[in-house]
Amino acid sequence: EQPSMERNHYPLTMLGVALALSAAVSAAEPDWPCWRGPNRDGRSPDTGLVKQWPEDGPPLVWNAEGIGRGFATVSIGWGTIYTTGDVDGKLRIFALGLDGKPKWQVDHDNAWATPTPGSRATPTLHAGRLYLLSAHGLLGCRSATDGRLLWSRRMSEFGGKTPQWGYTESVLIHDGKAIVTPGGKQCIVALDPDTGETVWTSRGLDVPAEYGSCIAIERKPFTLLAGVTSGGLVAVRADNGQSVWPANITGGGSQDTSTPVFANNHLFWSGGFGKGATCIRIGDNGSPTVAWKTGKDSSWQLGDFVIDDGHVYGHLDRNWVCLDLETGVERWRDRGIGRGPITWADGMLYQFSKRRGEAALATCTQEGFQLRGRFRVDGRGSSWAHPVVSGGRLYLRY
Repeated sequence: EQPSMERNHYPLTMLGVALALSAAVSAAEPDWPCWRGPNRDGRSPDTGLVKQWPEDGPPLVWNAEGIGRGFATVSIGWGTIYTTGDVDGKLRIFALGLDGKPKWQVDHDNAWATPTPGSRATPTLHAGRLYLLSAHGLLGCRSATDGRLLWSRRMSEFGGKTPQWGYTESVLIHDGKAIVTPGGKQCIVALDPDTGETVWTSRGLDVPAEYGSCIAIERKPFTLLAGVTSGGLVAVRADNGQSVWPANITGGGSQDTSTPVFANNHLFWSGGFGKGATCIRIGDNGSPTVAWKTGKDSSWQLGDFVIDDGHVYGHLDRNWVCLDLETGVERWRDRGIGRGPITWADGMLYQFSKRRGEAALATCTQEGFQLRGRFRVDGRGSSWAHPVVSGGRLYLRY
């Protein structure tokens, strides 16, 4: 059945919402192939977007019901929207058209029951295929056309042990390899994306996996892969998996959920509750130097930060803040709409509160914080899924 198209009246279920952001939606096909966007940095390539929302928010395009319970956001490619949700005890992959109508769905693994039930990872799209790691550690490669399974591996094959809240990592495709973090002595592994065969396993690390996702850092003479473990942030060479620096450079603990971001030779990452954040200057040969840290009592969560014009924007200690990337100097702080994930697009910040389903548009400048519109979607529980801005639309999953 077609859902009600009355603005701001959505079903009390987990749902995906697409809202027009520009006067004329871009004719270009949306392309958001993986977690945190094309460059895995929370930045959208969209331009020409509005700088002020109407009083009751941008106009609703459609909403989709029945995608299950979960925290995964969407990936977009080949005219299709992909996400995951838990339904009837199974982790299910959903494929929707750009009109929000179902295309296909397929069960991938058993659902995660406790603690905190719901789907975790966001699907990764590459070369007509979809890659997904389940909370129980099942990595699968599927046809993006119909969800047919092409190959699978389990993290236990590499000695990995399921973290307390389940595996949540979104697979990274880099330089012809599928990168994922089982944890343990083979902490990070690279697999052939076509066959699933092992290309290399990391050397020099022995730490459990946590909840962030890997990113690639192009830094001559070789590329680094930065990943998240219970010991803190680690880095290995992308060509052979050799460890470049130890986990204890940042320190870690429980609930390290954030995916690091890199710009201007600086790598920024936050630990779990009460662990603070660390900014690392990456030198020649990948050598790390701690540029600055926030206090250990500070709390960054949900991977909710982006870098723009030499500054870090995110949520720290119940406030949105702007910090100088090189020095850590605070430029401003504001309560905004409360803690939650964030995405950057066309010089603006798109925020989604972790509670109440409230979305906001704000300026992105070191001069100060200004809200340029806010509205709410209906739902229950925590809205942890990151907002996606692609093809002139904002996708929210609550």
